[in-house]
This record gives sequence, structure tokens and C-alpha cells, in this order.
Amino acid sequence: MAATMTWKLSLLLSLLSVSSLENVGAVPPTCKRIECPSYDVIQVGNGYEIRRYNSPVWISNTPIQDISLVEATRTGFLRLFDYIQGKNNYKQKIEMTGPVISEVLPSDGPFCESSFVVSFYVPKENQANPPPAKGLQVQRWKTVYAAVRQFGGFVKDTDVGEEAAALKASIAGTKWGAAVEKSKSAGHASVYTVAQYNAPFEYDNRVNEIWFLFDIESGLQTM
Repeated sequence: MAATMTWKLSLLLSLLSVSSLENVGAVPPTCKRIECPSYDVIQVGNGYEIRRYNSPVWISNTPIQDISLVEATRTGFLRLFDYIQGKNNYKQKIEMTGPVISEVLPSDGPFCESSFVVSFYVPKENQANPPPAKGLQVQRWKTVYAAVRQFGGFVKDTDVGEEAAALKASIAGTKWGAAVEKSKSAGHASVYTVAQYNAPFEYDNRVNEIWFLFDIESGLQTM
């Protein structure tokens, strides 16, 4: 019986792994229902995708100190949910969008804590004048590139480090890996970003992503 259960578990994990690889290059299903930031796919590789995001606008929490990305995201999302429900200076309701992103930042706090900035993508109709709110700030990104890895299920603290390591391994030795490392050494704030596309009550077809954000130089484009 134990051997049968082990075999079934191994098969399930294998199928989930194959499913994850097949999702590379796929638009998250949520983005067919709600607005998501636009991007161009530059390259689809083995276990990763390179995207160019076209100047998205975000409304963001101030950095949250926590030992848990899951808990920090929950705290930040509740603030953002209140914001889109009208708890802002204009008392304006805003349409739900995807994804909610959590940027993992170098922390000045205790050794065991990290710093997280949780953000909500601002719909295009609100981008010219996003309603201000206490404790939130607008981020207007320039054109930015991202190395992306998709994974399913509910995000767990034990998973995100492994997924980030897998993304790093998949782009190692490529021009994209070099661009990510150069961007970090130039002072790009985030270590990595976790993007979550589904509402908490959605159990099927969940899509999450790890992003390594980076700038690209003209010389890299000709490599």
C-alpha cells in the first residue's frame, strides 16, 4: 500500500511538473477575464519566458517587514482591496485587475525579516490620475524586462525560494542571466517579484509567477 501511494504521489508530481513547463509562454487565464499589464514576449526558453512590460502603473504599499511573504502579501492585499473598494481620497471604486505583485527587497530590519512591497496594477482608465490614499504610493514603471517562471497552486513560503532558484538556473549562462545580474549590481531594488493572478477563493487553474526584473542595454539586443 505504501509503495502504491508513493508511486501515485510521484506520478502526480511528475504531471504537475510537465504542466508547469507546458504553461511557459501562456497568458494567465485570469487575464482573459480582468485587465492585466500589457507585455511583449521576447523569447520563450526552457522553463522561462522573457517579457517586455510596456510602462505599467501600480499602486503600492510602503515596505512591509515580515518573515513571511505569504503574510506580508495578505497584509498588503487587504489594504489594496480596501483602496479599490473606495477607501481612497476620491472615494472612487476601481475595477479588480491582475496580478497582485510582491517585490522582495533587501531589508534593513532584523536578520530573520525581509521587506516586501505589495502592489496592485492600476487599470488604464485610472492611470492618468490614480486616487491617492494614505500609506499607498503610485509606481510608474518605465519599459522594463522580466525573466518569468510560472508555477501553480497556492503560493507558500517554502516554494518561492525554490521557484526563484529554478528560474535563476534556467537562465544561467544566457544573455538574460547576465542582464539580470548586471541590473542587480547596478542597484535594482528587488531580489525577485512574486506575481499572483487568482483570487483566494479560486482553487483550480491557479497561476503564479516569479519575475526577475531587469533593464536592457542596446548592446545586449544585438548579441
